[in-house]
Amino acid sequence: MSTPFVADTTALTGRSMRHIARSVDTIITTAITPIAIMLLFVYVLGGAIDTGTDSYVTYLLPGIMLIAIASGIAYTAVRLFTDLQSGIFERFHSMPIARSSALWAHVLTSLVANGLSIVIIVAVGLLMGFRTSAGVLAWLAVAGILALFTLALTWVAVVAGLSAKTVDGAAGFSYPLIFLPFISSAFVPTDTMPGPVRAFAEHQPVTSIVNTIHDLFAQQPVGNDIWIALGWCLGILVLAFLGAMAVYRRKVS
Repeated sequence: MSTPFVADTTALTGRSMRHIARSVDTIITTAITPIAIMLLFVYVLGGAIDTGTDSYVTYLLPGIMLIAIASGIAYTAVRLFTDLQSGIFERFHSMPIARSSALWAHVLTSLVANGLSIVIIVAVGLLMGFRTSAGVLAWLAVAGILALFTLALTWVAVVAGLSAKTVDGAAGFSYPLIFLPFISSAFVPTDTMPGPVRAFAEHQPVTSIVNTIHDLFAQQPVGNDIWIALGWCLGILVLAFLGAMAVYRRKVS
């Protein structure tokens, strides 16, 4: 990676982060809906849900974090769409900077913003009774998986932001991603689901990611789930990155 690219990306990331700093409510808003879902399921529905664990909030938290990420990347698509509409990209391209650095700035900003949302959600989870015996290495593994998941979905958001015709279209792509954890092992074990639903739930990326985080928090062997989770995340990341760069080249050519 060339030094000019790193310098350009760092400068543009600083610009994006200043926008985030001036609108902290964006991070709070991203965390509020997942927290509301967590409160609803734990305190209203949790007593009727049998997950085979002592603490439902501990079982639920991994899925809530994934919902927060899926919700947060919508803001990346909107910010990117807004920059395109404002003409800022044309101004960047008239300057001697690496063209792809503008995209990477949005991606890195997404990683930071979503990371802050996750911290808020974990803090609320602790207040609600979330407990784990996971050590430092397990927590680092969880953070790495969440970061990779965020990175993969953020590049999907980049494609949406570059392709959208309206700001609603830029944000709307995230809705199916937000609901995906509901058809997974995030809220109930998949073996409680009817056949076709169970088949879908067990073969989509959220279930393997949630199962891996569950095992890490419980300090249990992660088995094959971690490799399936990494395969999903890396596959989505590569395809989304290639798609985003192809769309971007068409936009700036």
